[in-house]
Amino acid sequence: MKIRRPLLLLAILALIAALWAGLIRIGWQWPPLQPALPAAHGPLMVAAFLGAVICLERGVALSLFYEGDGRLLLLYLPALFSGLGGVALILGLPQPIGPALVWAGGVGLLLLFGLILRRQTALFTIVMALGALCLAVANGLWLWGRPLHIVVWWWIGFLVFTIAGERLELSRLTKLTANQQRGFTAVNALFLLGLIVSLFWYVNGVRLAGAGLVGIALWLFRHDIARRTIRRTGQPRFTAACMLTGYFWLAAAGGIALIFGGVPAGLRYDAMLHAVFLGFAFGMIFGHAPIIFPAVAGITMRYHPWFYSHLILLNLTLLLRVTADLLIWPQGRAWGGLLNALVLVLFLVNTVTAARRQPISVH
Repeated sequence: MKIRRPLLLLAILALIAALWAGLIRIGWQWPPLQPALPAAHGPLMVAAFLGAVICLERGVALSLFYEGDGRLLLLYLPALFSGLGGVALILGLPQPIGPALVWAGGVGLLLLFGLILRRQTALFTIVMALGALCLAVANGLWLWGRPLHIVVWWWIGFLVFTIAGERLELSRLTKLTANQQRGFTAVNALFLLGLIVSLFWYVNGVRLAGAGLVGIALWLFRHDIARRTIRRTGQPRFTAACMLTGYFWLAAAGGIALIFGGVPAGLRYDAMLHAVFLGFAFGMIFGHAPIIFPAVAGITMRYHPWFYSHLILLNLTLLLRVTADLLIWPQGRAWGGLLNALVLVLFLVNTVTAARRQPISVH
């Protein structure tokens, strides 16, 4: 449908604005465009960009079941609300316009998962639905005025449950045993418990959530199908490399949370968050982009080995940033953050270039 590309462009606009805002936050003297933009860095990155992309992906997947149905456009409303919420934040529209729009997007995604669960109720769909619930809760907490350091852990829950559920679905090809599935359930339940506890006992709730993150990362590293596909060539190997390095960063974030507990700001807080949002979440995005972007935008795309450039550079620049955070080295963090942003721009350039190498498909 023609609406998909404008929605994807709204998401990319939120990503670019989030990168600009993030660089200002870590000390680079860029023009702020509007005074509230630096404070909107996190919401733009997660609620607007990642929220819109995942809402759009779910809408596209469900549209296969509603071809010719007059209600088909409703499937794209969650992505539209998330994208428009990003526009409101970029323009600095009065509160609570931006938070209310992204909250509507989160609730819409939860409703989409209601449709998904009606069609297929399984462990992996339940876990992904938990991710949608976390997005709705996070955006609701932000709309309600709760501090971002509390909200952000529910945004982490949105991404972790969504990705873990997707990988569990693929890992069924390895014929998981009942005990292995119970282990998956246990580590995800521990993480969810940590999120709930963090609402009223932040320091130790974050420690519990961190233990859950370590458990999820170890489970995925041990049982994910990427352990097999890394031995192949071409795109399967690249995707597997993205997954496995992402699990390293997820474990690193959990370990930092375990050691330092819930810190509301500062360099260690920065290390925890960006290990998840850059190392884990963008690792997954890098790996799935050659599959998701063609499906969402109605284009064809060819994998190319140059994709390793943005994967390798992401890991190196993030290593610099997290190390600088842990060593309390603000200058290293600033340079790491700038290089992180440039890597994400490189990813966009590589993706667009790969898409242009093939004719646009009729969709």
